[in-house]
Amino acid sequence: MLLILGICPVYVRPMKKTSSRSKKELENFSLGQASTIYPTEYAPEVLEAFDNKNPAQMAWTTFICTEFTSLCPKTSQPDFAKVYINYIADKKMVESKSLKMYLFSFRNHGDFHEDCIQKICNDLVKLMKPKYIEVIGEFTPRGGIAIYPFASDSNSDKMFKNLREQRMMNYAPGKYSVKLDRLY
Repeated sequence: MLLILGICPVYVRPMKKTSSRSKKELENFSLGQASTIYPTEYAPEVLEAFDNKNPAQMAWTTFICTEFTSLCPKTSQPDFAKVYINYIADKKMVESKSLKMYLFSFRNHGDFHEDCIQKICNDLVKLMKPKYIEVIGEFTPRGGIAIYPFASDSNSDKMFKNLREQRMMNYAPGKYSVKLDRLY
């Protein structure tokens, strides 16, 4: 295709749809369904994983859910948080739409902040078996108290066990997420 822009002719290649994933790899994902059915109860079964095409490489993946909600198990009042998920994948990675639906499933789930964050970490470890993962919850203060639980896991490789230990020992609110002065 030849376009004339000003006085210089410019050749523009027709855009061709390309994907580095085969149709077979993508056929079982719920992504792209005509309608999305959101779970109304805690639903770890909605989580989906896909193959990491670069398992020999190390790269951080971070998800930030700015609108996480769960319920207080005692009062049933809603609790709000930002949830940060940082991980180094091994053979599998979590599909983002399934992660959104999974996190949404906590909306009617009654659990303490610390339990929600640990449960998210455990479910993602079970799904992906990452080299390293950490999940951080920054819950909005209620009754004048903010709670920032931290959960992590690693595979048995010495490097990732050391990373887990180091990050656990150096953890402080805002250190691996957003500095506290940027939150309010």
